[in-house]
This record gives sequence, structure tokens and C-alpha cells, in this order.
Amino acid sequence: MSTQITTINHFTQLNAWQKNHELVIAIYKTTRKFPDDEKFGLVSQIRRSASSITANIAEGFGRKYKKDRNRFFQIANGSNTETQNHLILSKDLEYLSKKEYEELKILVWEGYKLINGLIASTNRNLSK
Repeated sequence: MSTQITTINHFTQLNAWQKNHELVIAIYKTTRKFPDDEKFGLVSQIRRSASSITANIAEGFGRKYKKDRNRFFQIANGSNTETQNHLILSKDLEYLSKKEYEELKILVWEGYKLINGLIASTNRNLSK
């Protein structure tokens, strides 16, 4: 059985970017129905934290040095965690239904795990 190694040439090929991009799109669509008075509050915060995830994955991918790459992946991880917090708040304020929250929670958690995989992989390569 042969093992095929796939070369990733663009950040959009990273599973972590793809899953978190799916999250960003879902958050933008879901927050459209939040109250108008949250437009510059929670809506803005959750959209910025979510879009920061994919932006930092992309920036990390584009970095030449592994230490730099890892730093941006760590920032993406922090943005994902911040997004988790905003989702909990949105649920508790009843801006999200239980179903919407559960669907977004799955996406954000899957994205978090994939970012951790990028970090672990980069850390392994740093020690080589």
C-alpha cells in the first residue's frame, strides 16, 4: 500500500482553513437576524473574531519561518476561542436558538481541533 503525499500550495487547501471558513460564513448568515442594536456590538465582535481565525491561518501559511507560522496559528486558535465565547453569549442572550447554537458549536470545535493539528504539526517540524 502506497502513501500519497499531497503538497499544499495555497492556504485554502488546509482543512483548518476550510472548516473555519465554513464557520465564518455560518456566523455571518446567522448574525443577520440579531437585534439591530447589536449591529455595532456583539455582531461586530463575533464577525471580527471569526474572520480573524481564517485570516491568521492564511497569514501563518504565507510565513517563511516555522516560528512565525506557528505564532499566527496560535493567534488563530485564540480567535477561535474568542468566537466560542461570543457564541455562548449569543445563546445566553437568546439571539441563537438551541439548534443554531449546537450547529455553530460543532463547527467552531471542529475548527479548533484542526488548528491545534496545524500547531502540533508545525511544532514537530520546529524540533527537526
